Amino acid sequence: MSPVTLERGPGMCDLPLMHGPDRVAMCRDEFLEEIRARRDPWDIAVVGGGATGAGIAVDAAARGYSVALLEQGDFGQGTSSRSTKLVHGGVRYLQQGNVPLVMEALRERGLLLRNAPHLVRDLQFVVPNYVWWEAPFYGIGLRIYDMLAGKYGFGPSGLLSREAVLERIPTLERDGLRGGVLYHDGQFDDSRLLINLVQTAAALGARPVNYARVTRLCHDGGGFVAGLSFADLEAGGEHEIRARCVINATGPFCDEVRRLEDPGAAPMIAPSQGVHVVLGKRFLPGDTAIMVPHTRDGRVMFAIPWHGHCVVGTTDTPVPRAELEPRPLPEEIDFILETAAGYLAEPPARDDILSVFAGIRPLVKSGEASGTAALSRDHTIHISNSGLLTIAGGKWTTYRKMAEDCVDHAIVLGHLEERPCTTRDLPIHGHAGGAETGGPLAQYGSDAGGVAALARERPGLSAVLHEGLGITAAQVAWAARHEMARTVEDVLARRTRALVLDARSAIAIAPAVARLLADEFRRDQAWQARQLDAFLQVASHFLPGPI
Repeated sequence: MSPVTLERGPGMCDLPLMHGPDRVAMCRDEFLEEIRARRDPWDIAVVGGGATGAGIAVDAAARGYSVALLEQGDFGQGTSSRSTKLVHGGVRYLQQGNVPLVMEALRERGLLLRNAPHLVRDLQFVVPNYVWWEAPFYGIGLRIYDMLAGKYGFGPSGLLSREAVLERIPTLERDGLRGGVLYHDGQFDDSRLLINLVQTAAALGARPVNYARVTRLCHDGGGFVAGLSFADLEAGGEHEIRARCVINATGPFCDEVRRLEDPGAAPMIAPSQGVHVVLGKRFLPGDTAIMVPHTRDGRVMFAIPWHGHCVVGTTDTPVPRAELEPRPLPEEIDFILETAAGYLAEPPARDDILSVFAGIRPLVKSGEASGTAALSRDHTIHISNSGLLTIAGGKWTTYRKMAEDCVDHAIVLGHLEERPCTTRDLPIHGHAGGAETGGPLAQYGSDAGGVAALARERPGLSAVLHEGLGITAAQVAWAARHEMARTVEDVLARRTRALVLDARSAIAIAPAVARLLADEFRRDQAWQARQLDAFLQVASHFLPGPI
């Protein structure tokens, strides 16, 4: 995990726990105490607090099962906060002929827009055409994409003239531009959605705890998995819980959990690193994204407007092992800049990079695939001889269906009372429902009013910490009180997106965030100094050069 020193602070649970799909005060101390004090077995214990694990916790809790969720770092600290920020069917998967995956993802995209409208939106994409055959070729493919979406479609695709393309994307390379193909897909904020999923699970009765690393699997007299032990990385100590079913949903780290049970287990995962570069808005000033349909490594590449910046990526680089804080390779950054330079009138340089982030894809191994780019994004469920249920693979867009399939298996494995899945129409925490849907707090959905009210609570909480990023002191306090943020990194990397959007600006406001958290947690100057040191180590990974 990232180099973070964690210490338990008093006074963290002043607010009562409120149940319901859209109101809950998450309190790590209370949740941890409930998990430690429970004598009956949990119906389901989920290991891993990324998109898959949080989705499983929501699904199982919504069916009425008792659920404990343990995450070794912060929720979404790994892969789930480092995506391309797209909720999409996957044009590339259509090119590969994986029509069932595309159809499933397009359906899930539509459900997610309905259930989390404060975080998911329709985004227009243009495929620029520089060769005569590109318009009819990609136009036909994207019409098939529309057809597969059916009633879940976001809008029809169509051909654009050269002038219409430049009206939408004036920064495109004009030399040789013939026109383009327009299509629609979804965009979202990955770690904000993940936090809202954790809140939803908690409101439904699940008990999620971050900074709780599973260290051992426990077995019953017959040798079947019947619980686990975990280390509390914040307060210290080891704790054991019993569970009727243990689910390994740790993404790229799932083989590590499997080897707790069987040290000789053959690896399921072929980890692959994907890198994204973040540029200023001037490189993509409008509201339309660019899709490059074929790069020299056989991938597609996107340039996407996101939170007032331009996100460009991604790469597909096999790596020997998964790391919680992967480092972008220089050649990956060069590849992104080189590809972008072929489509933007102003070629971006390293000095233009505001942030660069890397994530590890949990791709399931295949004996037939020649490289990670060719591996399927379908999910796989594996049950060991002693009953450990592992789910691997998949993609953010299909997290809900992955969770449904996984819980269906857990019901059988854990001898639980059979109950139907209810998440197709389950609003996710923050679901706007008449609340503020625009403005600087739009991503909070129905919590926006609460954040605004907190800003008026006392002098100083209304202060804007950074004009360019628009982050206020109230957002830091809200993250600590309601979203289980424990560290400066939690706030700047995931509860807000400061580190992802502009690493140097995030570093500049880190001391102010440390002071605010110290006030919330009643910590001293030494704690603040340790927090800043830990954050600077992580932040160094988000810049292509030294700080």
